[in-house]
Amino acid sequence: MAKISRRDVLAGGAAMLGSLGASGGTFGQQPTENFDLVIRGGEVIDPSQNLRGIRDIGIKFGQVAAVEPSIPAERAKQSIDAKGKLVTPGLVDLHTHVYPYGSAIGIPPDELVPFSATTTYVSAGDAGANTFAGFKRDVVGHSRSRLFAFVHISTIGLAGFPVGELLNIDYANVDAAARTIAENPDLVLGAKVRETLAFVGNNGIEPLKRAILAVERSGTKGRVMCHIGNAPGDLSVLVDTLRPGDILTHPYSALGNNTVQNGKVLPALLEAKKRGVIIDVGHGAGSFDYDIAEEAIQQGLVFDTISSDVHVAAANTPSRPYLPWVLSKFLALGFSLDQVIAAATIKPANVINRVPKLGTLQVGAPADVAILELVDGPVELLDTSNKPRSGKAYLKAVQTVRGGVPFGRPYSLPFSAN
Repeated sequence: MAKISRRDVLAGGAAMLGSLGASGGTFGQQPTENFDLVIRGGEVIDPSQNLRGIRDIGIKFGQVAAVEPSIPAERAKQSIDAKGKLVTPGLVDLHTHVYPYGSAIGIPPDELVPFSATTTYVSAGDAGANTFAGFKRDVVGHSRSRLFAFVHISTIGLAGFPVGELLNIDYANVDAAARTIAENPDLVLGAKVRETLAFVGNNGIEPLKRAILAVERSGTKGRVMCHIGNAPGDLSVLVDTLRPGDILTHPYSALGNNTVQNGKVLPALLEAKKRGVIIDVGHGAGSFDYDIAEEAIQQGLVFDTISSDVHVAAANTPSRPYLPWVLSKFLALGFSLDQVIAAATIKPANVINRVPKLGTLQVGAPADVAILELVDGPVELLDTSNKPRSGKAYLKAVQTVRGGVPFGRPYSLPFSAN
């Protein structure tokens, strides 16, 4: 038997590697890519790409890997049939209450998914500096849903609900809020304040000023989300305090000194929108009135983002503030499907600005997907005063995929919860 030298072995190995690379074997590019999951045959609506049409969505390793007219069945380990349904980026809800253990009004985010088709929730001030660690460890760490937060300027957050969290101004601790914001930049978007007389009492807009100071002191360039309802004092003074990039939520509320007074939108609100203050719907239990919304929108106070402000009290009302249902109300007000989907996907994702391509179905985006049904036919949609409006169709959650893993079937093996 001929002796084989080490040089012969190395030469033979190199030849084998070259052969495998040339023929598309283990060490070369696979000629066709297989997908962990394919969502088939739905009408894809992705406002970030001005895309609307029948497409298959191929998902691999938790990301969108292909958006094609058709993907062969043999390339999919698992599939979801979306024929006759709408397929959109996973809905992004900029204003929710999803801290069920530290706030009286919080709902576990994953429990909302079957009704909301939402993959990204922003906790709007559920936690303050004293309760934020519990939210981060007990809710964020145990939820499949993608979560972000605004830290309440009150150290107790909404733990004291229904007692106003800022009736005692000492709870508005600037340094504590600033530290919490600064130490959690991946999760925290800024500070939240509820500027309603019942919550701030005689403290006026001092809590808002402290929320702005906390964000500035944190050094994060974060935003302030300001809730308005029955605002203390002159609403124009409050609105003038907001900075470009801050968020005004509940603009269409009928509570107290409203954004529309004597049939006219307060000029300060229109000026705020012009200078870059973000107008967020924040439907909630009492913050969306059809008449005010129509008047405000007609005069130029058009929302930038549509959010649910879903919480325990709101979710139990006849107005049903689950995000697809809230979007349906704006369809009834004359907005297009593309407009309302954009206001609950790419637009709030851009406000969050933490995850590349969030709120899109672009290749390389997180594989967060909402499958919705547009149910045709007359429908009655209530505002938070229980005034009805008739719609021609409504949106209904069918299935939700977060990070490439569906909520429900088909289950992946091994099960991966992103």
